[in-house]
Amino acid sequence: MLPPRPGATGTAFRTRGITKVYGAGSAAVHALRGVDLDLPAGELMVLLGASGSGKSTLLNILGGLDRATAGTAHFFDAELTAMNDRELTLYRRQHVGFVFQFYNLMPSLTAYENVELVTEIASNPLQPAEALALVGLHARVDHFPAQLSGGEQQRVAIARAIAKQPTVLFCDEPTGALDSTTGRAVLKVLQDVNTRTGATVLIITHAAATAAMADRVISFADGAIREVTVNPARKRAEEIDW
Repeated sequence: MLPPRPGATGTAFRTRGITKVYGAGSAAVHALRGVDLDLPAGELMVLLGASGSGKSTLLNILGGLDRATAGTAHFFDAELTAMNDRELTLYRRQHVGFVFQFYNLMPSLTAYENVELVTEIASNPLQPAEALALVGLHARVDHFPAQLSGGEQQRVAIARAIAKQPTVLFCDEPTGALDSTTGRAVLKVLQDVNTRTGATVLIITHAAATAAMADRVISFADGAIREVTVNPARKRAEEIDW
């Protein structure tokens, strides 16, 4: 049985011996090399590392978008690596929100309508206007993406992700296409979401400064975890030196 909504306690994710290999023979690419990891529920965590280090591959496996070559991954008591396609779809629909570097908004829909798309398939969604208000866009609900700045478009994407009240929010380079000022504003929204909703938030980035706002920092290199650091006190996003 899958766990409750945001605010659940315990270990949100547990992996043992996770490997991921693309291709075969001499052309094989080892994206993950035996990852053992425990991620507590309710924390804001940063996965840090260079491009190609394995961060996004792990996120895709934990998010139910990809399958491991070997090893096990659990989401609370549910074994993700044993789920079939239908079960993974249900898991993503009920429990996971995704935010990517590029906003993937429908250009012909308003901010409200972009968020509304997700609420129509969620079991216990926020109202689109409420989700947009949580990210500071209550005055922009009727604007189309072309009428919004890059930071505002990313906040619409975050509102879309949190509108279904996910247990966990995966963010893959959410500030990669933004300048430093706008990036801090987006990170503040993610920090606020973690504080207000209790959702577990995982942020993938290669920007080392982002680590200061996290409860826990997981550093990747060459498909393996190099170090896990717990911050005794995390900075506010607006205090980060970019």
